[in-house]
Amino acid sequence: MEITAAYLSGADRPFEVTTLQLDQPKQNEVLVRIAATGICASDAHTRSGRIPSPLPCVLGHEGAGVVEAAGLGVTHVAPGDHVALSWMPNCGQCRHCVAGRPVLCTAAAPYTLAGTLLDGTTRLHHGDQDVFHYSFLSTFATHTVVPAASAIKIDPGVSLTVAALVGCAIMTGYGAAVNRAQVRPGSSVLVYGAGGVGLSAVMGAHLSGAEKIIVVDPVEAKRAEALGFGATHVLAPGDDVVERVRALTDGFGSDYSIDAVGAPAVTAQAFDATVAGGTLVCVGVPAPDARPSFPGPNLVRDEKIVTGSLYGSSRPSVDIPKILDLYAAGKLPLDAMISARYPLTRIDEAFDDMAAGRLTRGVLVLDDALAS
Repeated sequence: MEITAAYLSGADRPFEVTTLQLDQPKQNEVLVRIAATGICASDAHTRSGRIPSPLPCVLGHEGAGVVEAAGLGVTHVAPGDHVALSWMPNCGQCRHCVAGRPVLCTAAAPYTLAGTLLDGTTRLHHGDQDVFHYSFLSTFATHTVVPAASAIKIDPGVSLTVAALVGCAIMTGYGAAVNRAQVRPGSSVLVYGAGGVGLSAVMGAHLSGAEKIIVVDPVEAKRAEALGFGATHVLAPGDDVVERVRALTDGFGSDYSIDAVGAPAVTAQAFDATVAGGTLVCVGVPAPDARPSFPGPNLVRDEKIVTGSLYGSSRPSVDIPKILDLYAAGKLPLDAMISARYPLTRIDEAFDDMAAGRLTRGVLVLDDALAS
């Protein structure tokens, strides 16, 4: 079938909104009409070449829409169902899936950055040339074919524009606070970065009952915005952040720190700002050659836990509907995350706005009727 997509022919090039060919879904795959899709820093890093990924491709990994067709073996969704898309499908059978950690699925991992679906092939074509997928989803298009496990059925009454964001940014930040850090009531939480992921961590910490939520970000407007999502204190970056955090936490440091930036210097500072016995959750993905470091004696003597969190350490099929239920109940202000909406033809403008720091989250609307 013919679809319209934002085609990326090479690194550091403009998107070309053009017609591509999309194959029908194979066994255990689903065809989805995309209503809306968020744009993420990971998309920008892939476009620039900072995150290596096969090209040409169709980017986009935050999407929601309606199922149009299901391949053989698909029983959990059917045509007409509303779905949010998870960029981490899972087999349900490997060691990590059985242990309740599906985002570490060994069946999906080899293909995550390979630009294919789970059988090692693509469904997208530009003339005679195969076009690679991005994180299994390629949501910068009117339609996409995804692994069945990536299509998470949701309540049809929930906004598909909001549901799109839960598929990545919101899940990543919220899950870092709720699933990985397991923030406790009355605790203190330090969050580096007030973008979509950082603000989602703030919401997760606030919902968990944290007493103090401290956000560090270089942009004054983003610091002010963080207060509306549950932050109690905001700080500009600087060499004195550790001292300021300790001053706000009775001289000890934060019980939990969440690094949504990923720069080694930020990670090291977050470690220093965390109380002895506290937990540092690393969420922002560093450059491939980055090597964060910590003082060796402190790593031992302070018994701090340093851990990563991929995709919010989530169970997408459970956590995505749960987060949307919390939103529907008025407990998570997810719609406040959306700064601007764009048609697909303005995708380059959307990326420029993101690079300039003008967005909390920008959303491409592919189908106005569905998105509304």
